[in-house]
Parts: sequence; C-alpha cells; structure tokens
Amino acid sequence: MTKHAQQKIVPYTPQQLYALVADVGKYPKFLPWCVGARVRSHINNLMIADLTIGFGPFRESFTSRVTLLPGSGEGPCAIRVEYEKGPFKYLYNRWDFAPHSQGCQVDFFVDFEFRNALLQKAIGSVFTEAVHMMVNAFLKRAAAVYGALPAARPTNASSQPATQTK
Repeated sequence: MTKHAQQKIVPYTPQQLYALVADVGKYPKFLPWCVGARVRSHINNLMIADLTIGFGPFRESFTSRVTLLPGSGEGPCAIRVEYEKGPFKYLYNRWDFAPHSQGCQVDFFVDFEFRNALLQKAIGSVFTEAVHMMVNAFLKRAAAVYGALPAARPTNASSQPATQTK
C-alpha cells in the first residue's frame, strides 16, 4: 500500500482550487505523468473519468468515480475519487478545500496499491516526490489561471508526509 497526506495553506479561494481539481479534462496540460484524460460522463455531482499515466516504460489507464462536493458560497468544498477499474487493487483520493485567513487550507490524501508488484515497487521508490510534484503542479496551474497573488508563496501548514510505502 502507498499512502500520502499533505496539508497546505495557499493564497487562493477554496472555490478556485476546487475548480482546478474538478477540471479533469485539462490534467494532461499541466499534471506530470498524466498523458491522457477523458470524462466519460458528468451528471450532477458525479463524474466518471479515465486517466492515462505514463512514466518511464510504464503506461497505465484507469477509470475513477469522482464525487464533486462544491459546497455553497465561500465555504468548504471537496472532491472524492474512488477507483472503478484498471491496474490498481484499490485507489482512494480526497481533496478538501477550506477557507483560511491566508486563502485556502488544502488537505490532500491518496491511498493506492497496484496489482502488479513490479509497478508498485517502481512507483514506491519515487512516490513521495511524485505526489509533491503533483500538488505543486496544481498550485502552478492556479497561478497560471488566476494569477500569482501577492502572497503566492504556498506555505506548509503541516506538510505531514504521512507517506507509507510497503
């Protein structure tokens, strides 16, 4: 199993970051290793999406059920991702966005395991770095879409690399 939890305070609104993460179709434009994305269906707050991840000699596609929880007004919002089919034994991912005096508190969590032991071992060796790159890619995307705000240096409120790789 591979797990990671991270928390950051960033100078954007919860709704801005929620919109970036919810825009799955644009992931290949800015997300490292994401070489393809397709939204199969999007009905109300439920999306079924296919992602293709490529790194080194590996290229894997998988389908996820994405639950969008937009909240109301300026309050908290969230996104939940559950695995449907593909190369994983399981995959669970969550994003929580809450108002903070400096913008938004982002809580990110991912837990997964590949069926293929070789692939799991390959991922495990670079997993922590890959997750940090992914979270930072969303922050760079926020700066590109919404502009670099005056206090646009993200701070780690508690970057709890609760990262586990077995």
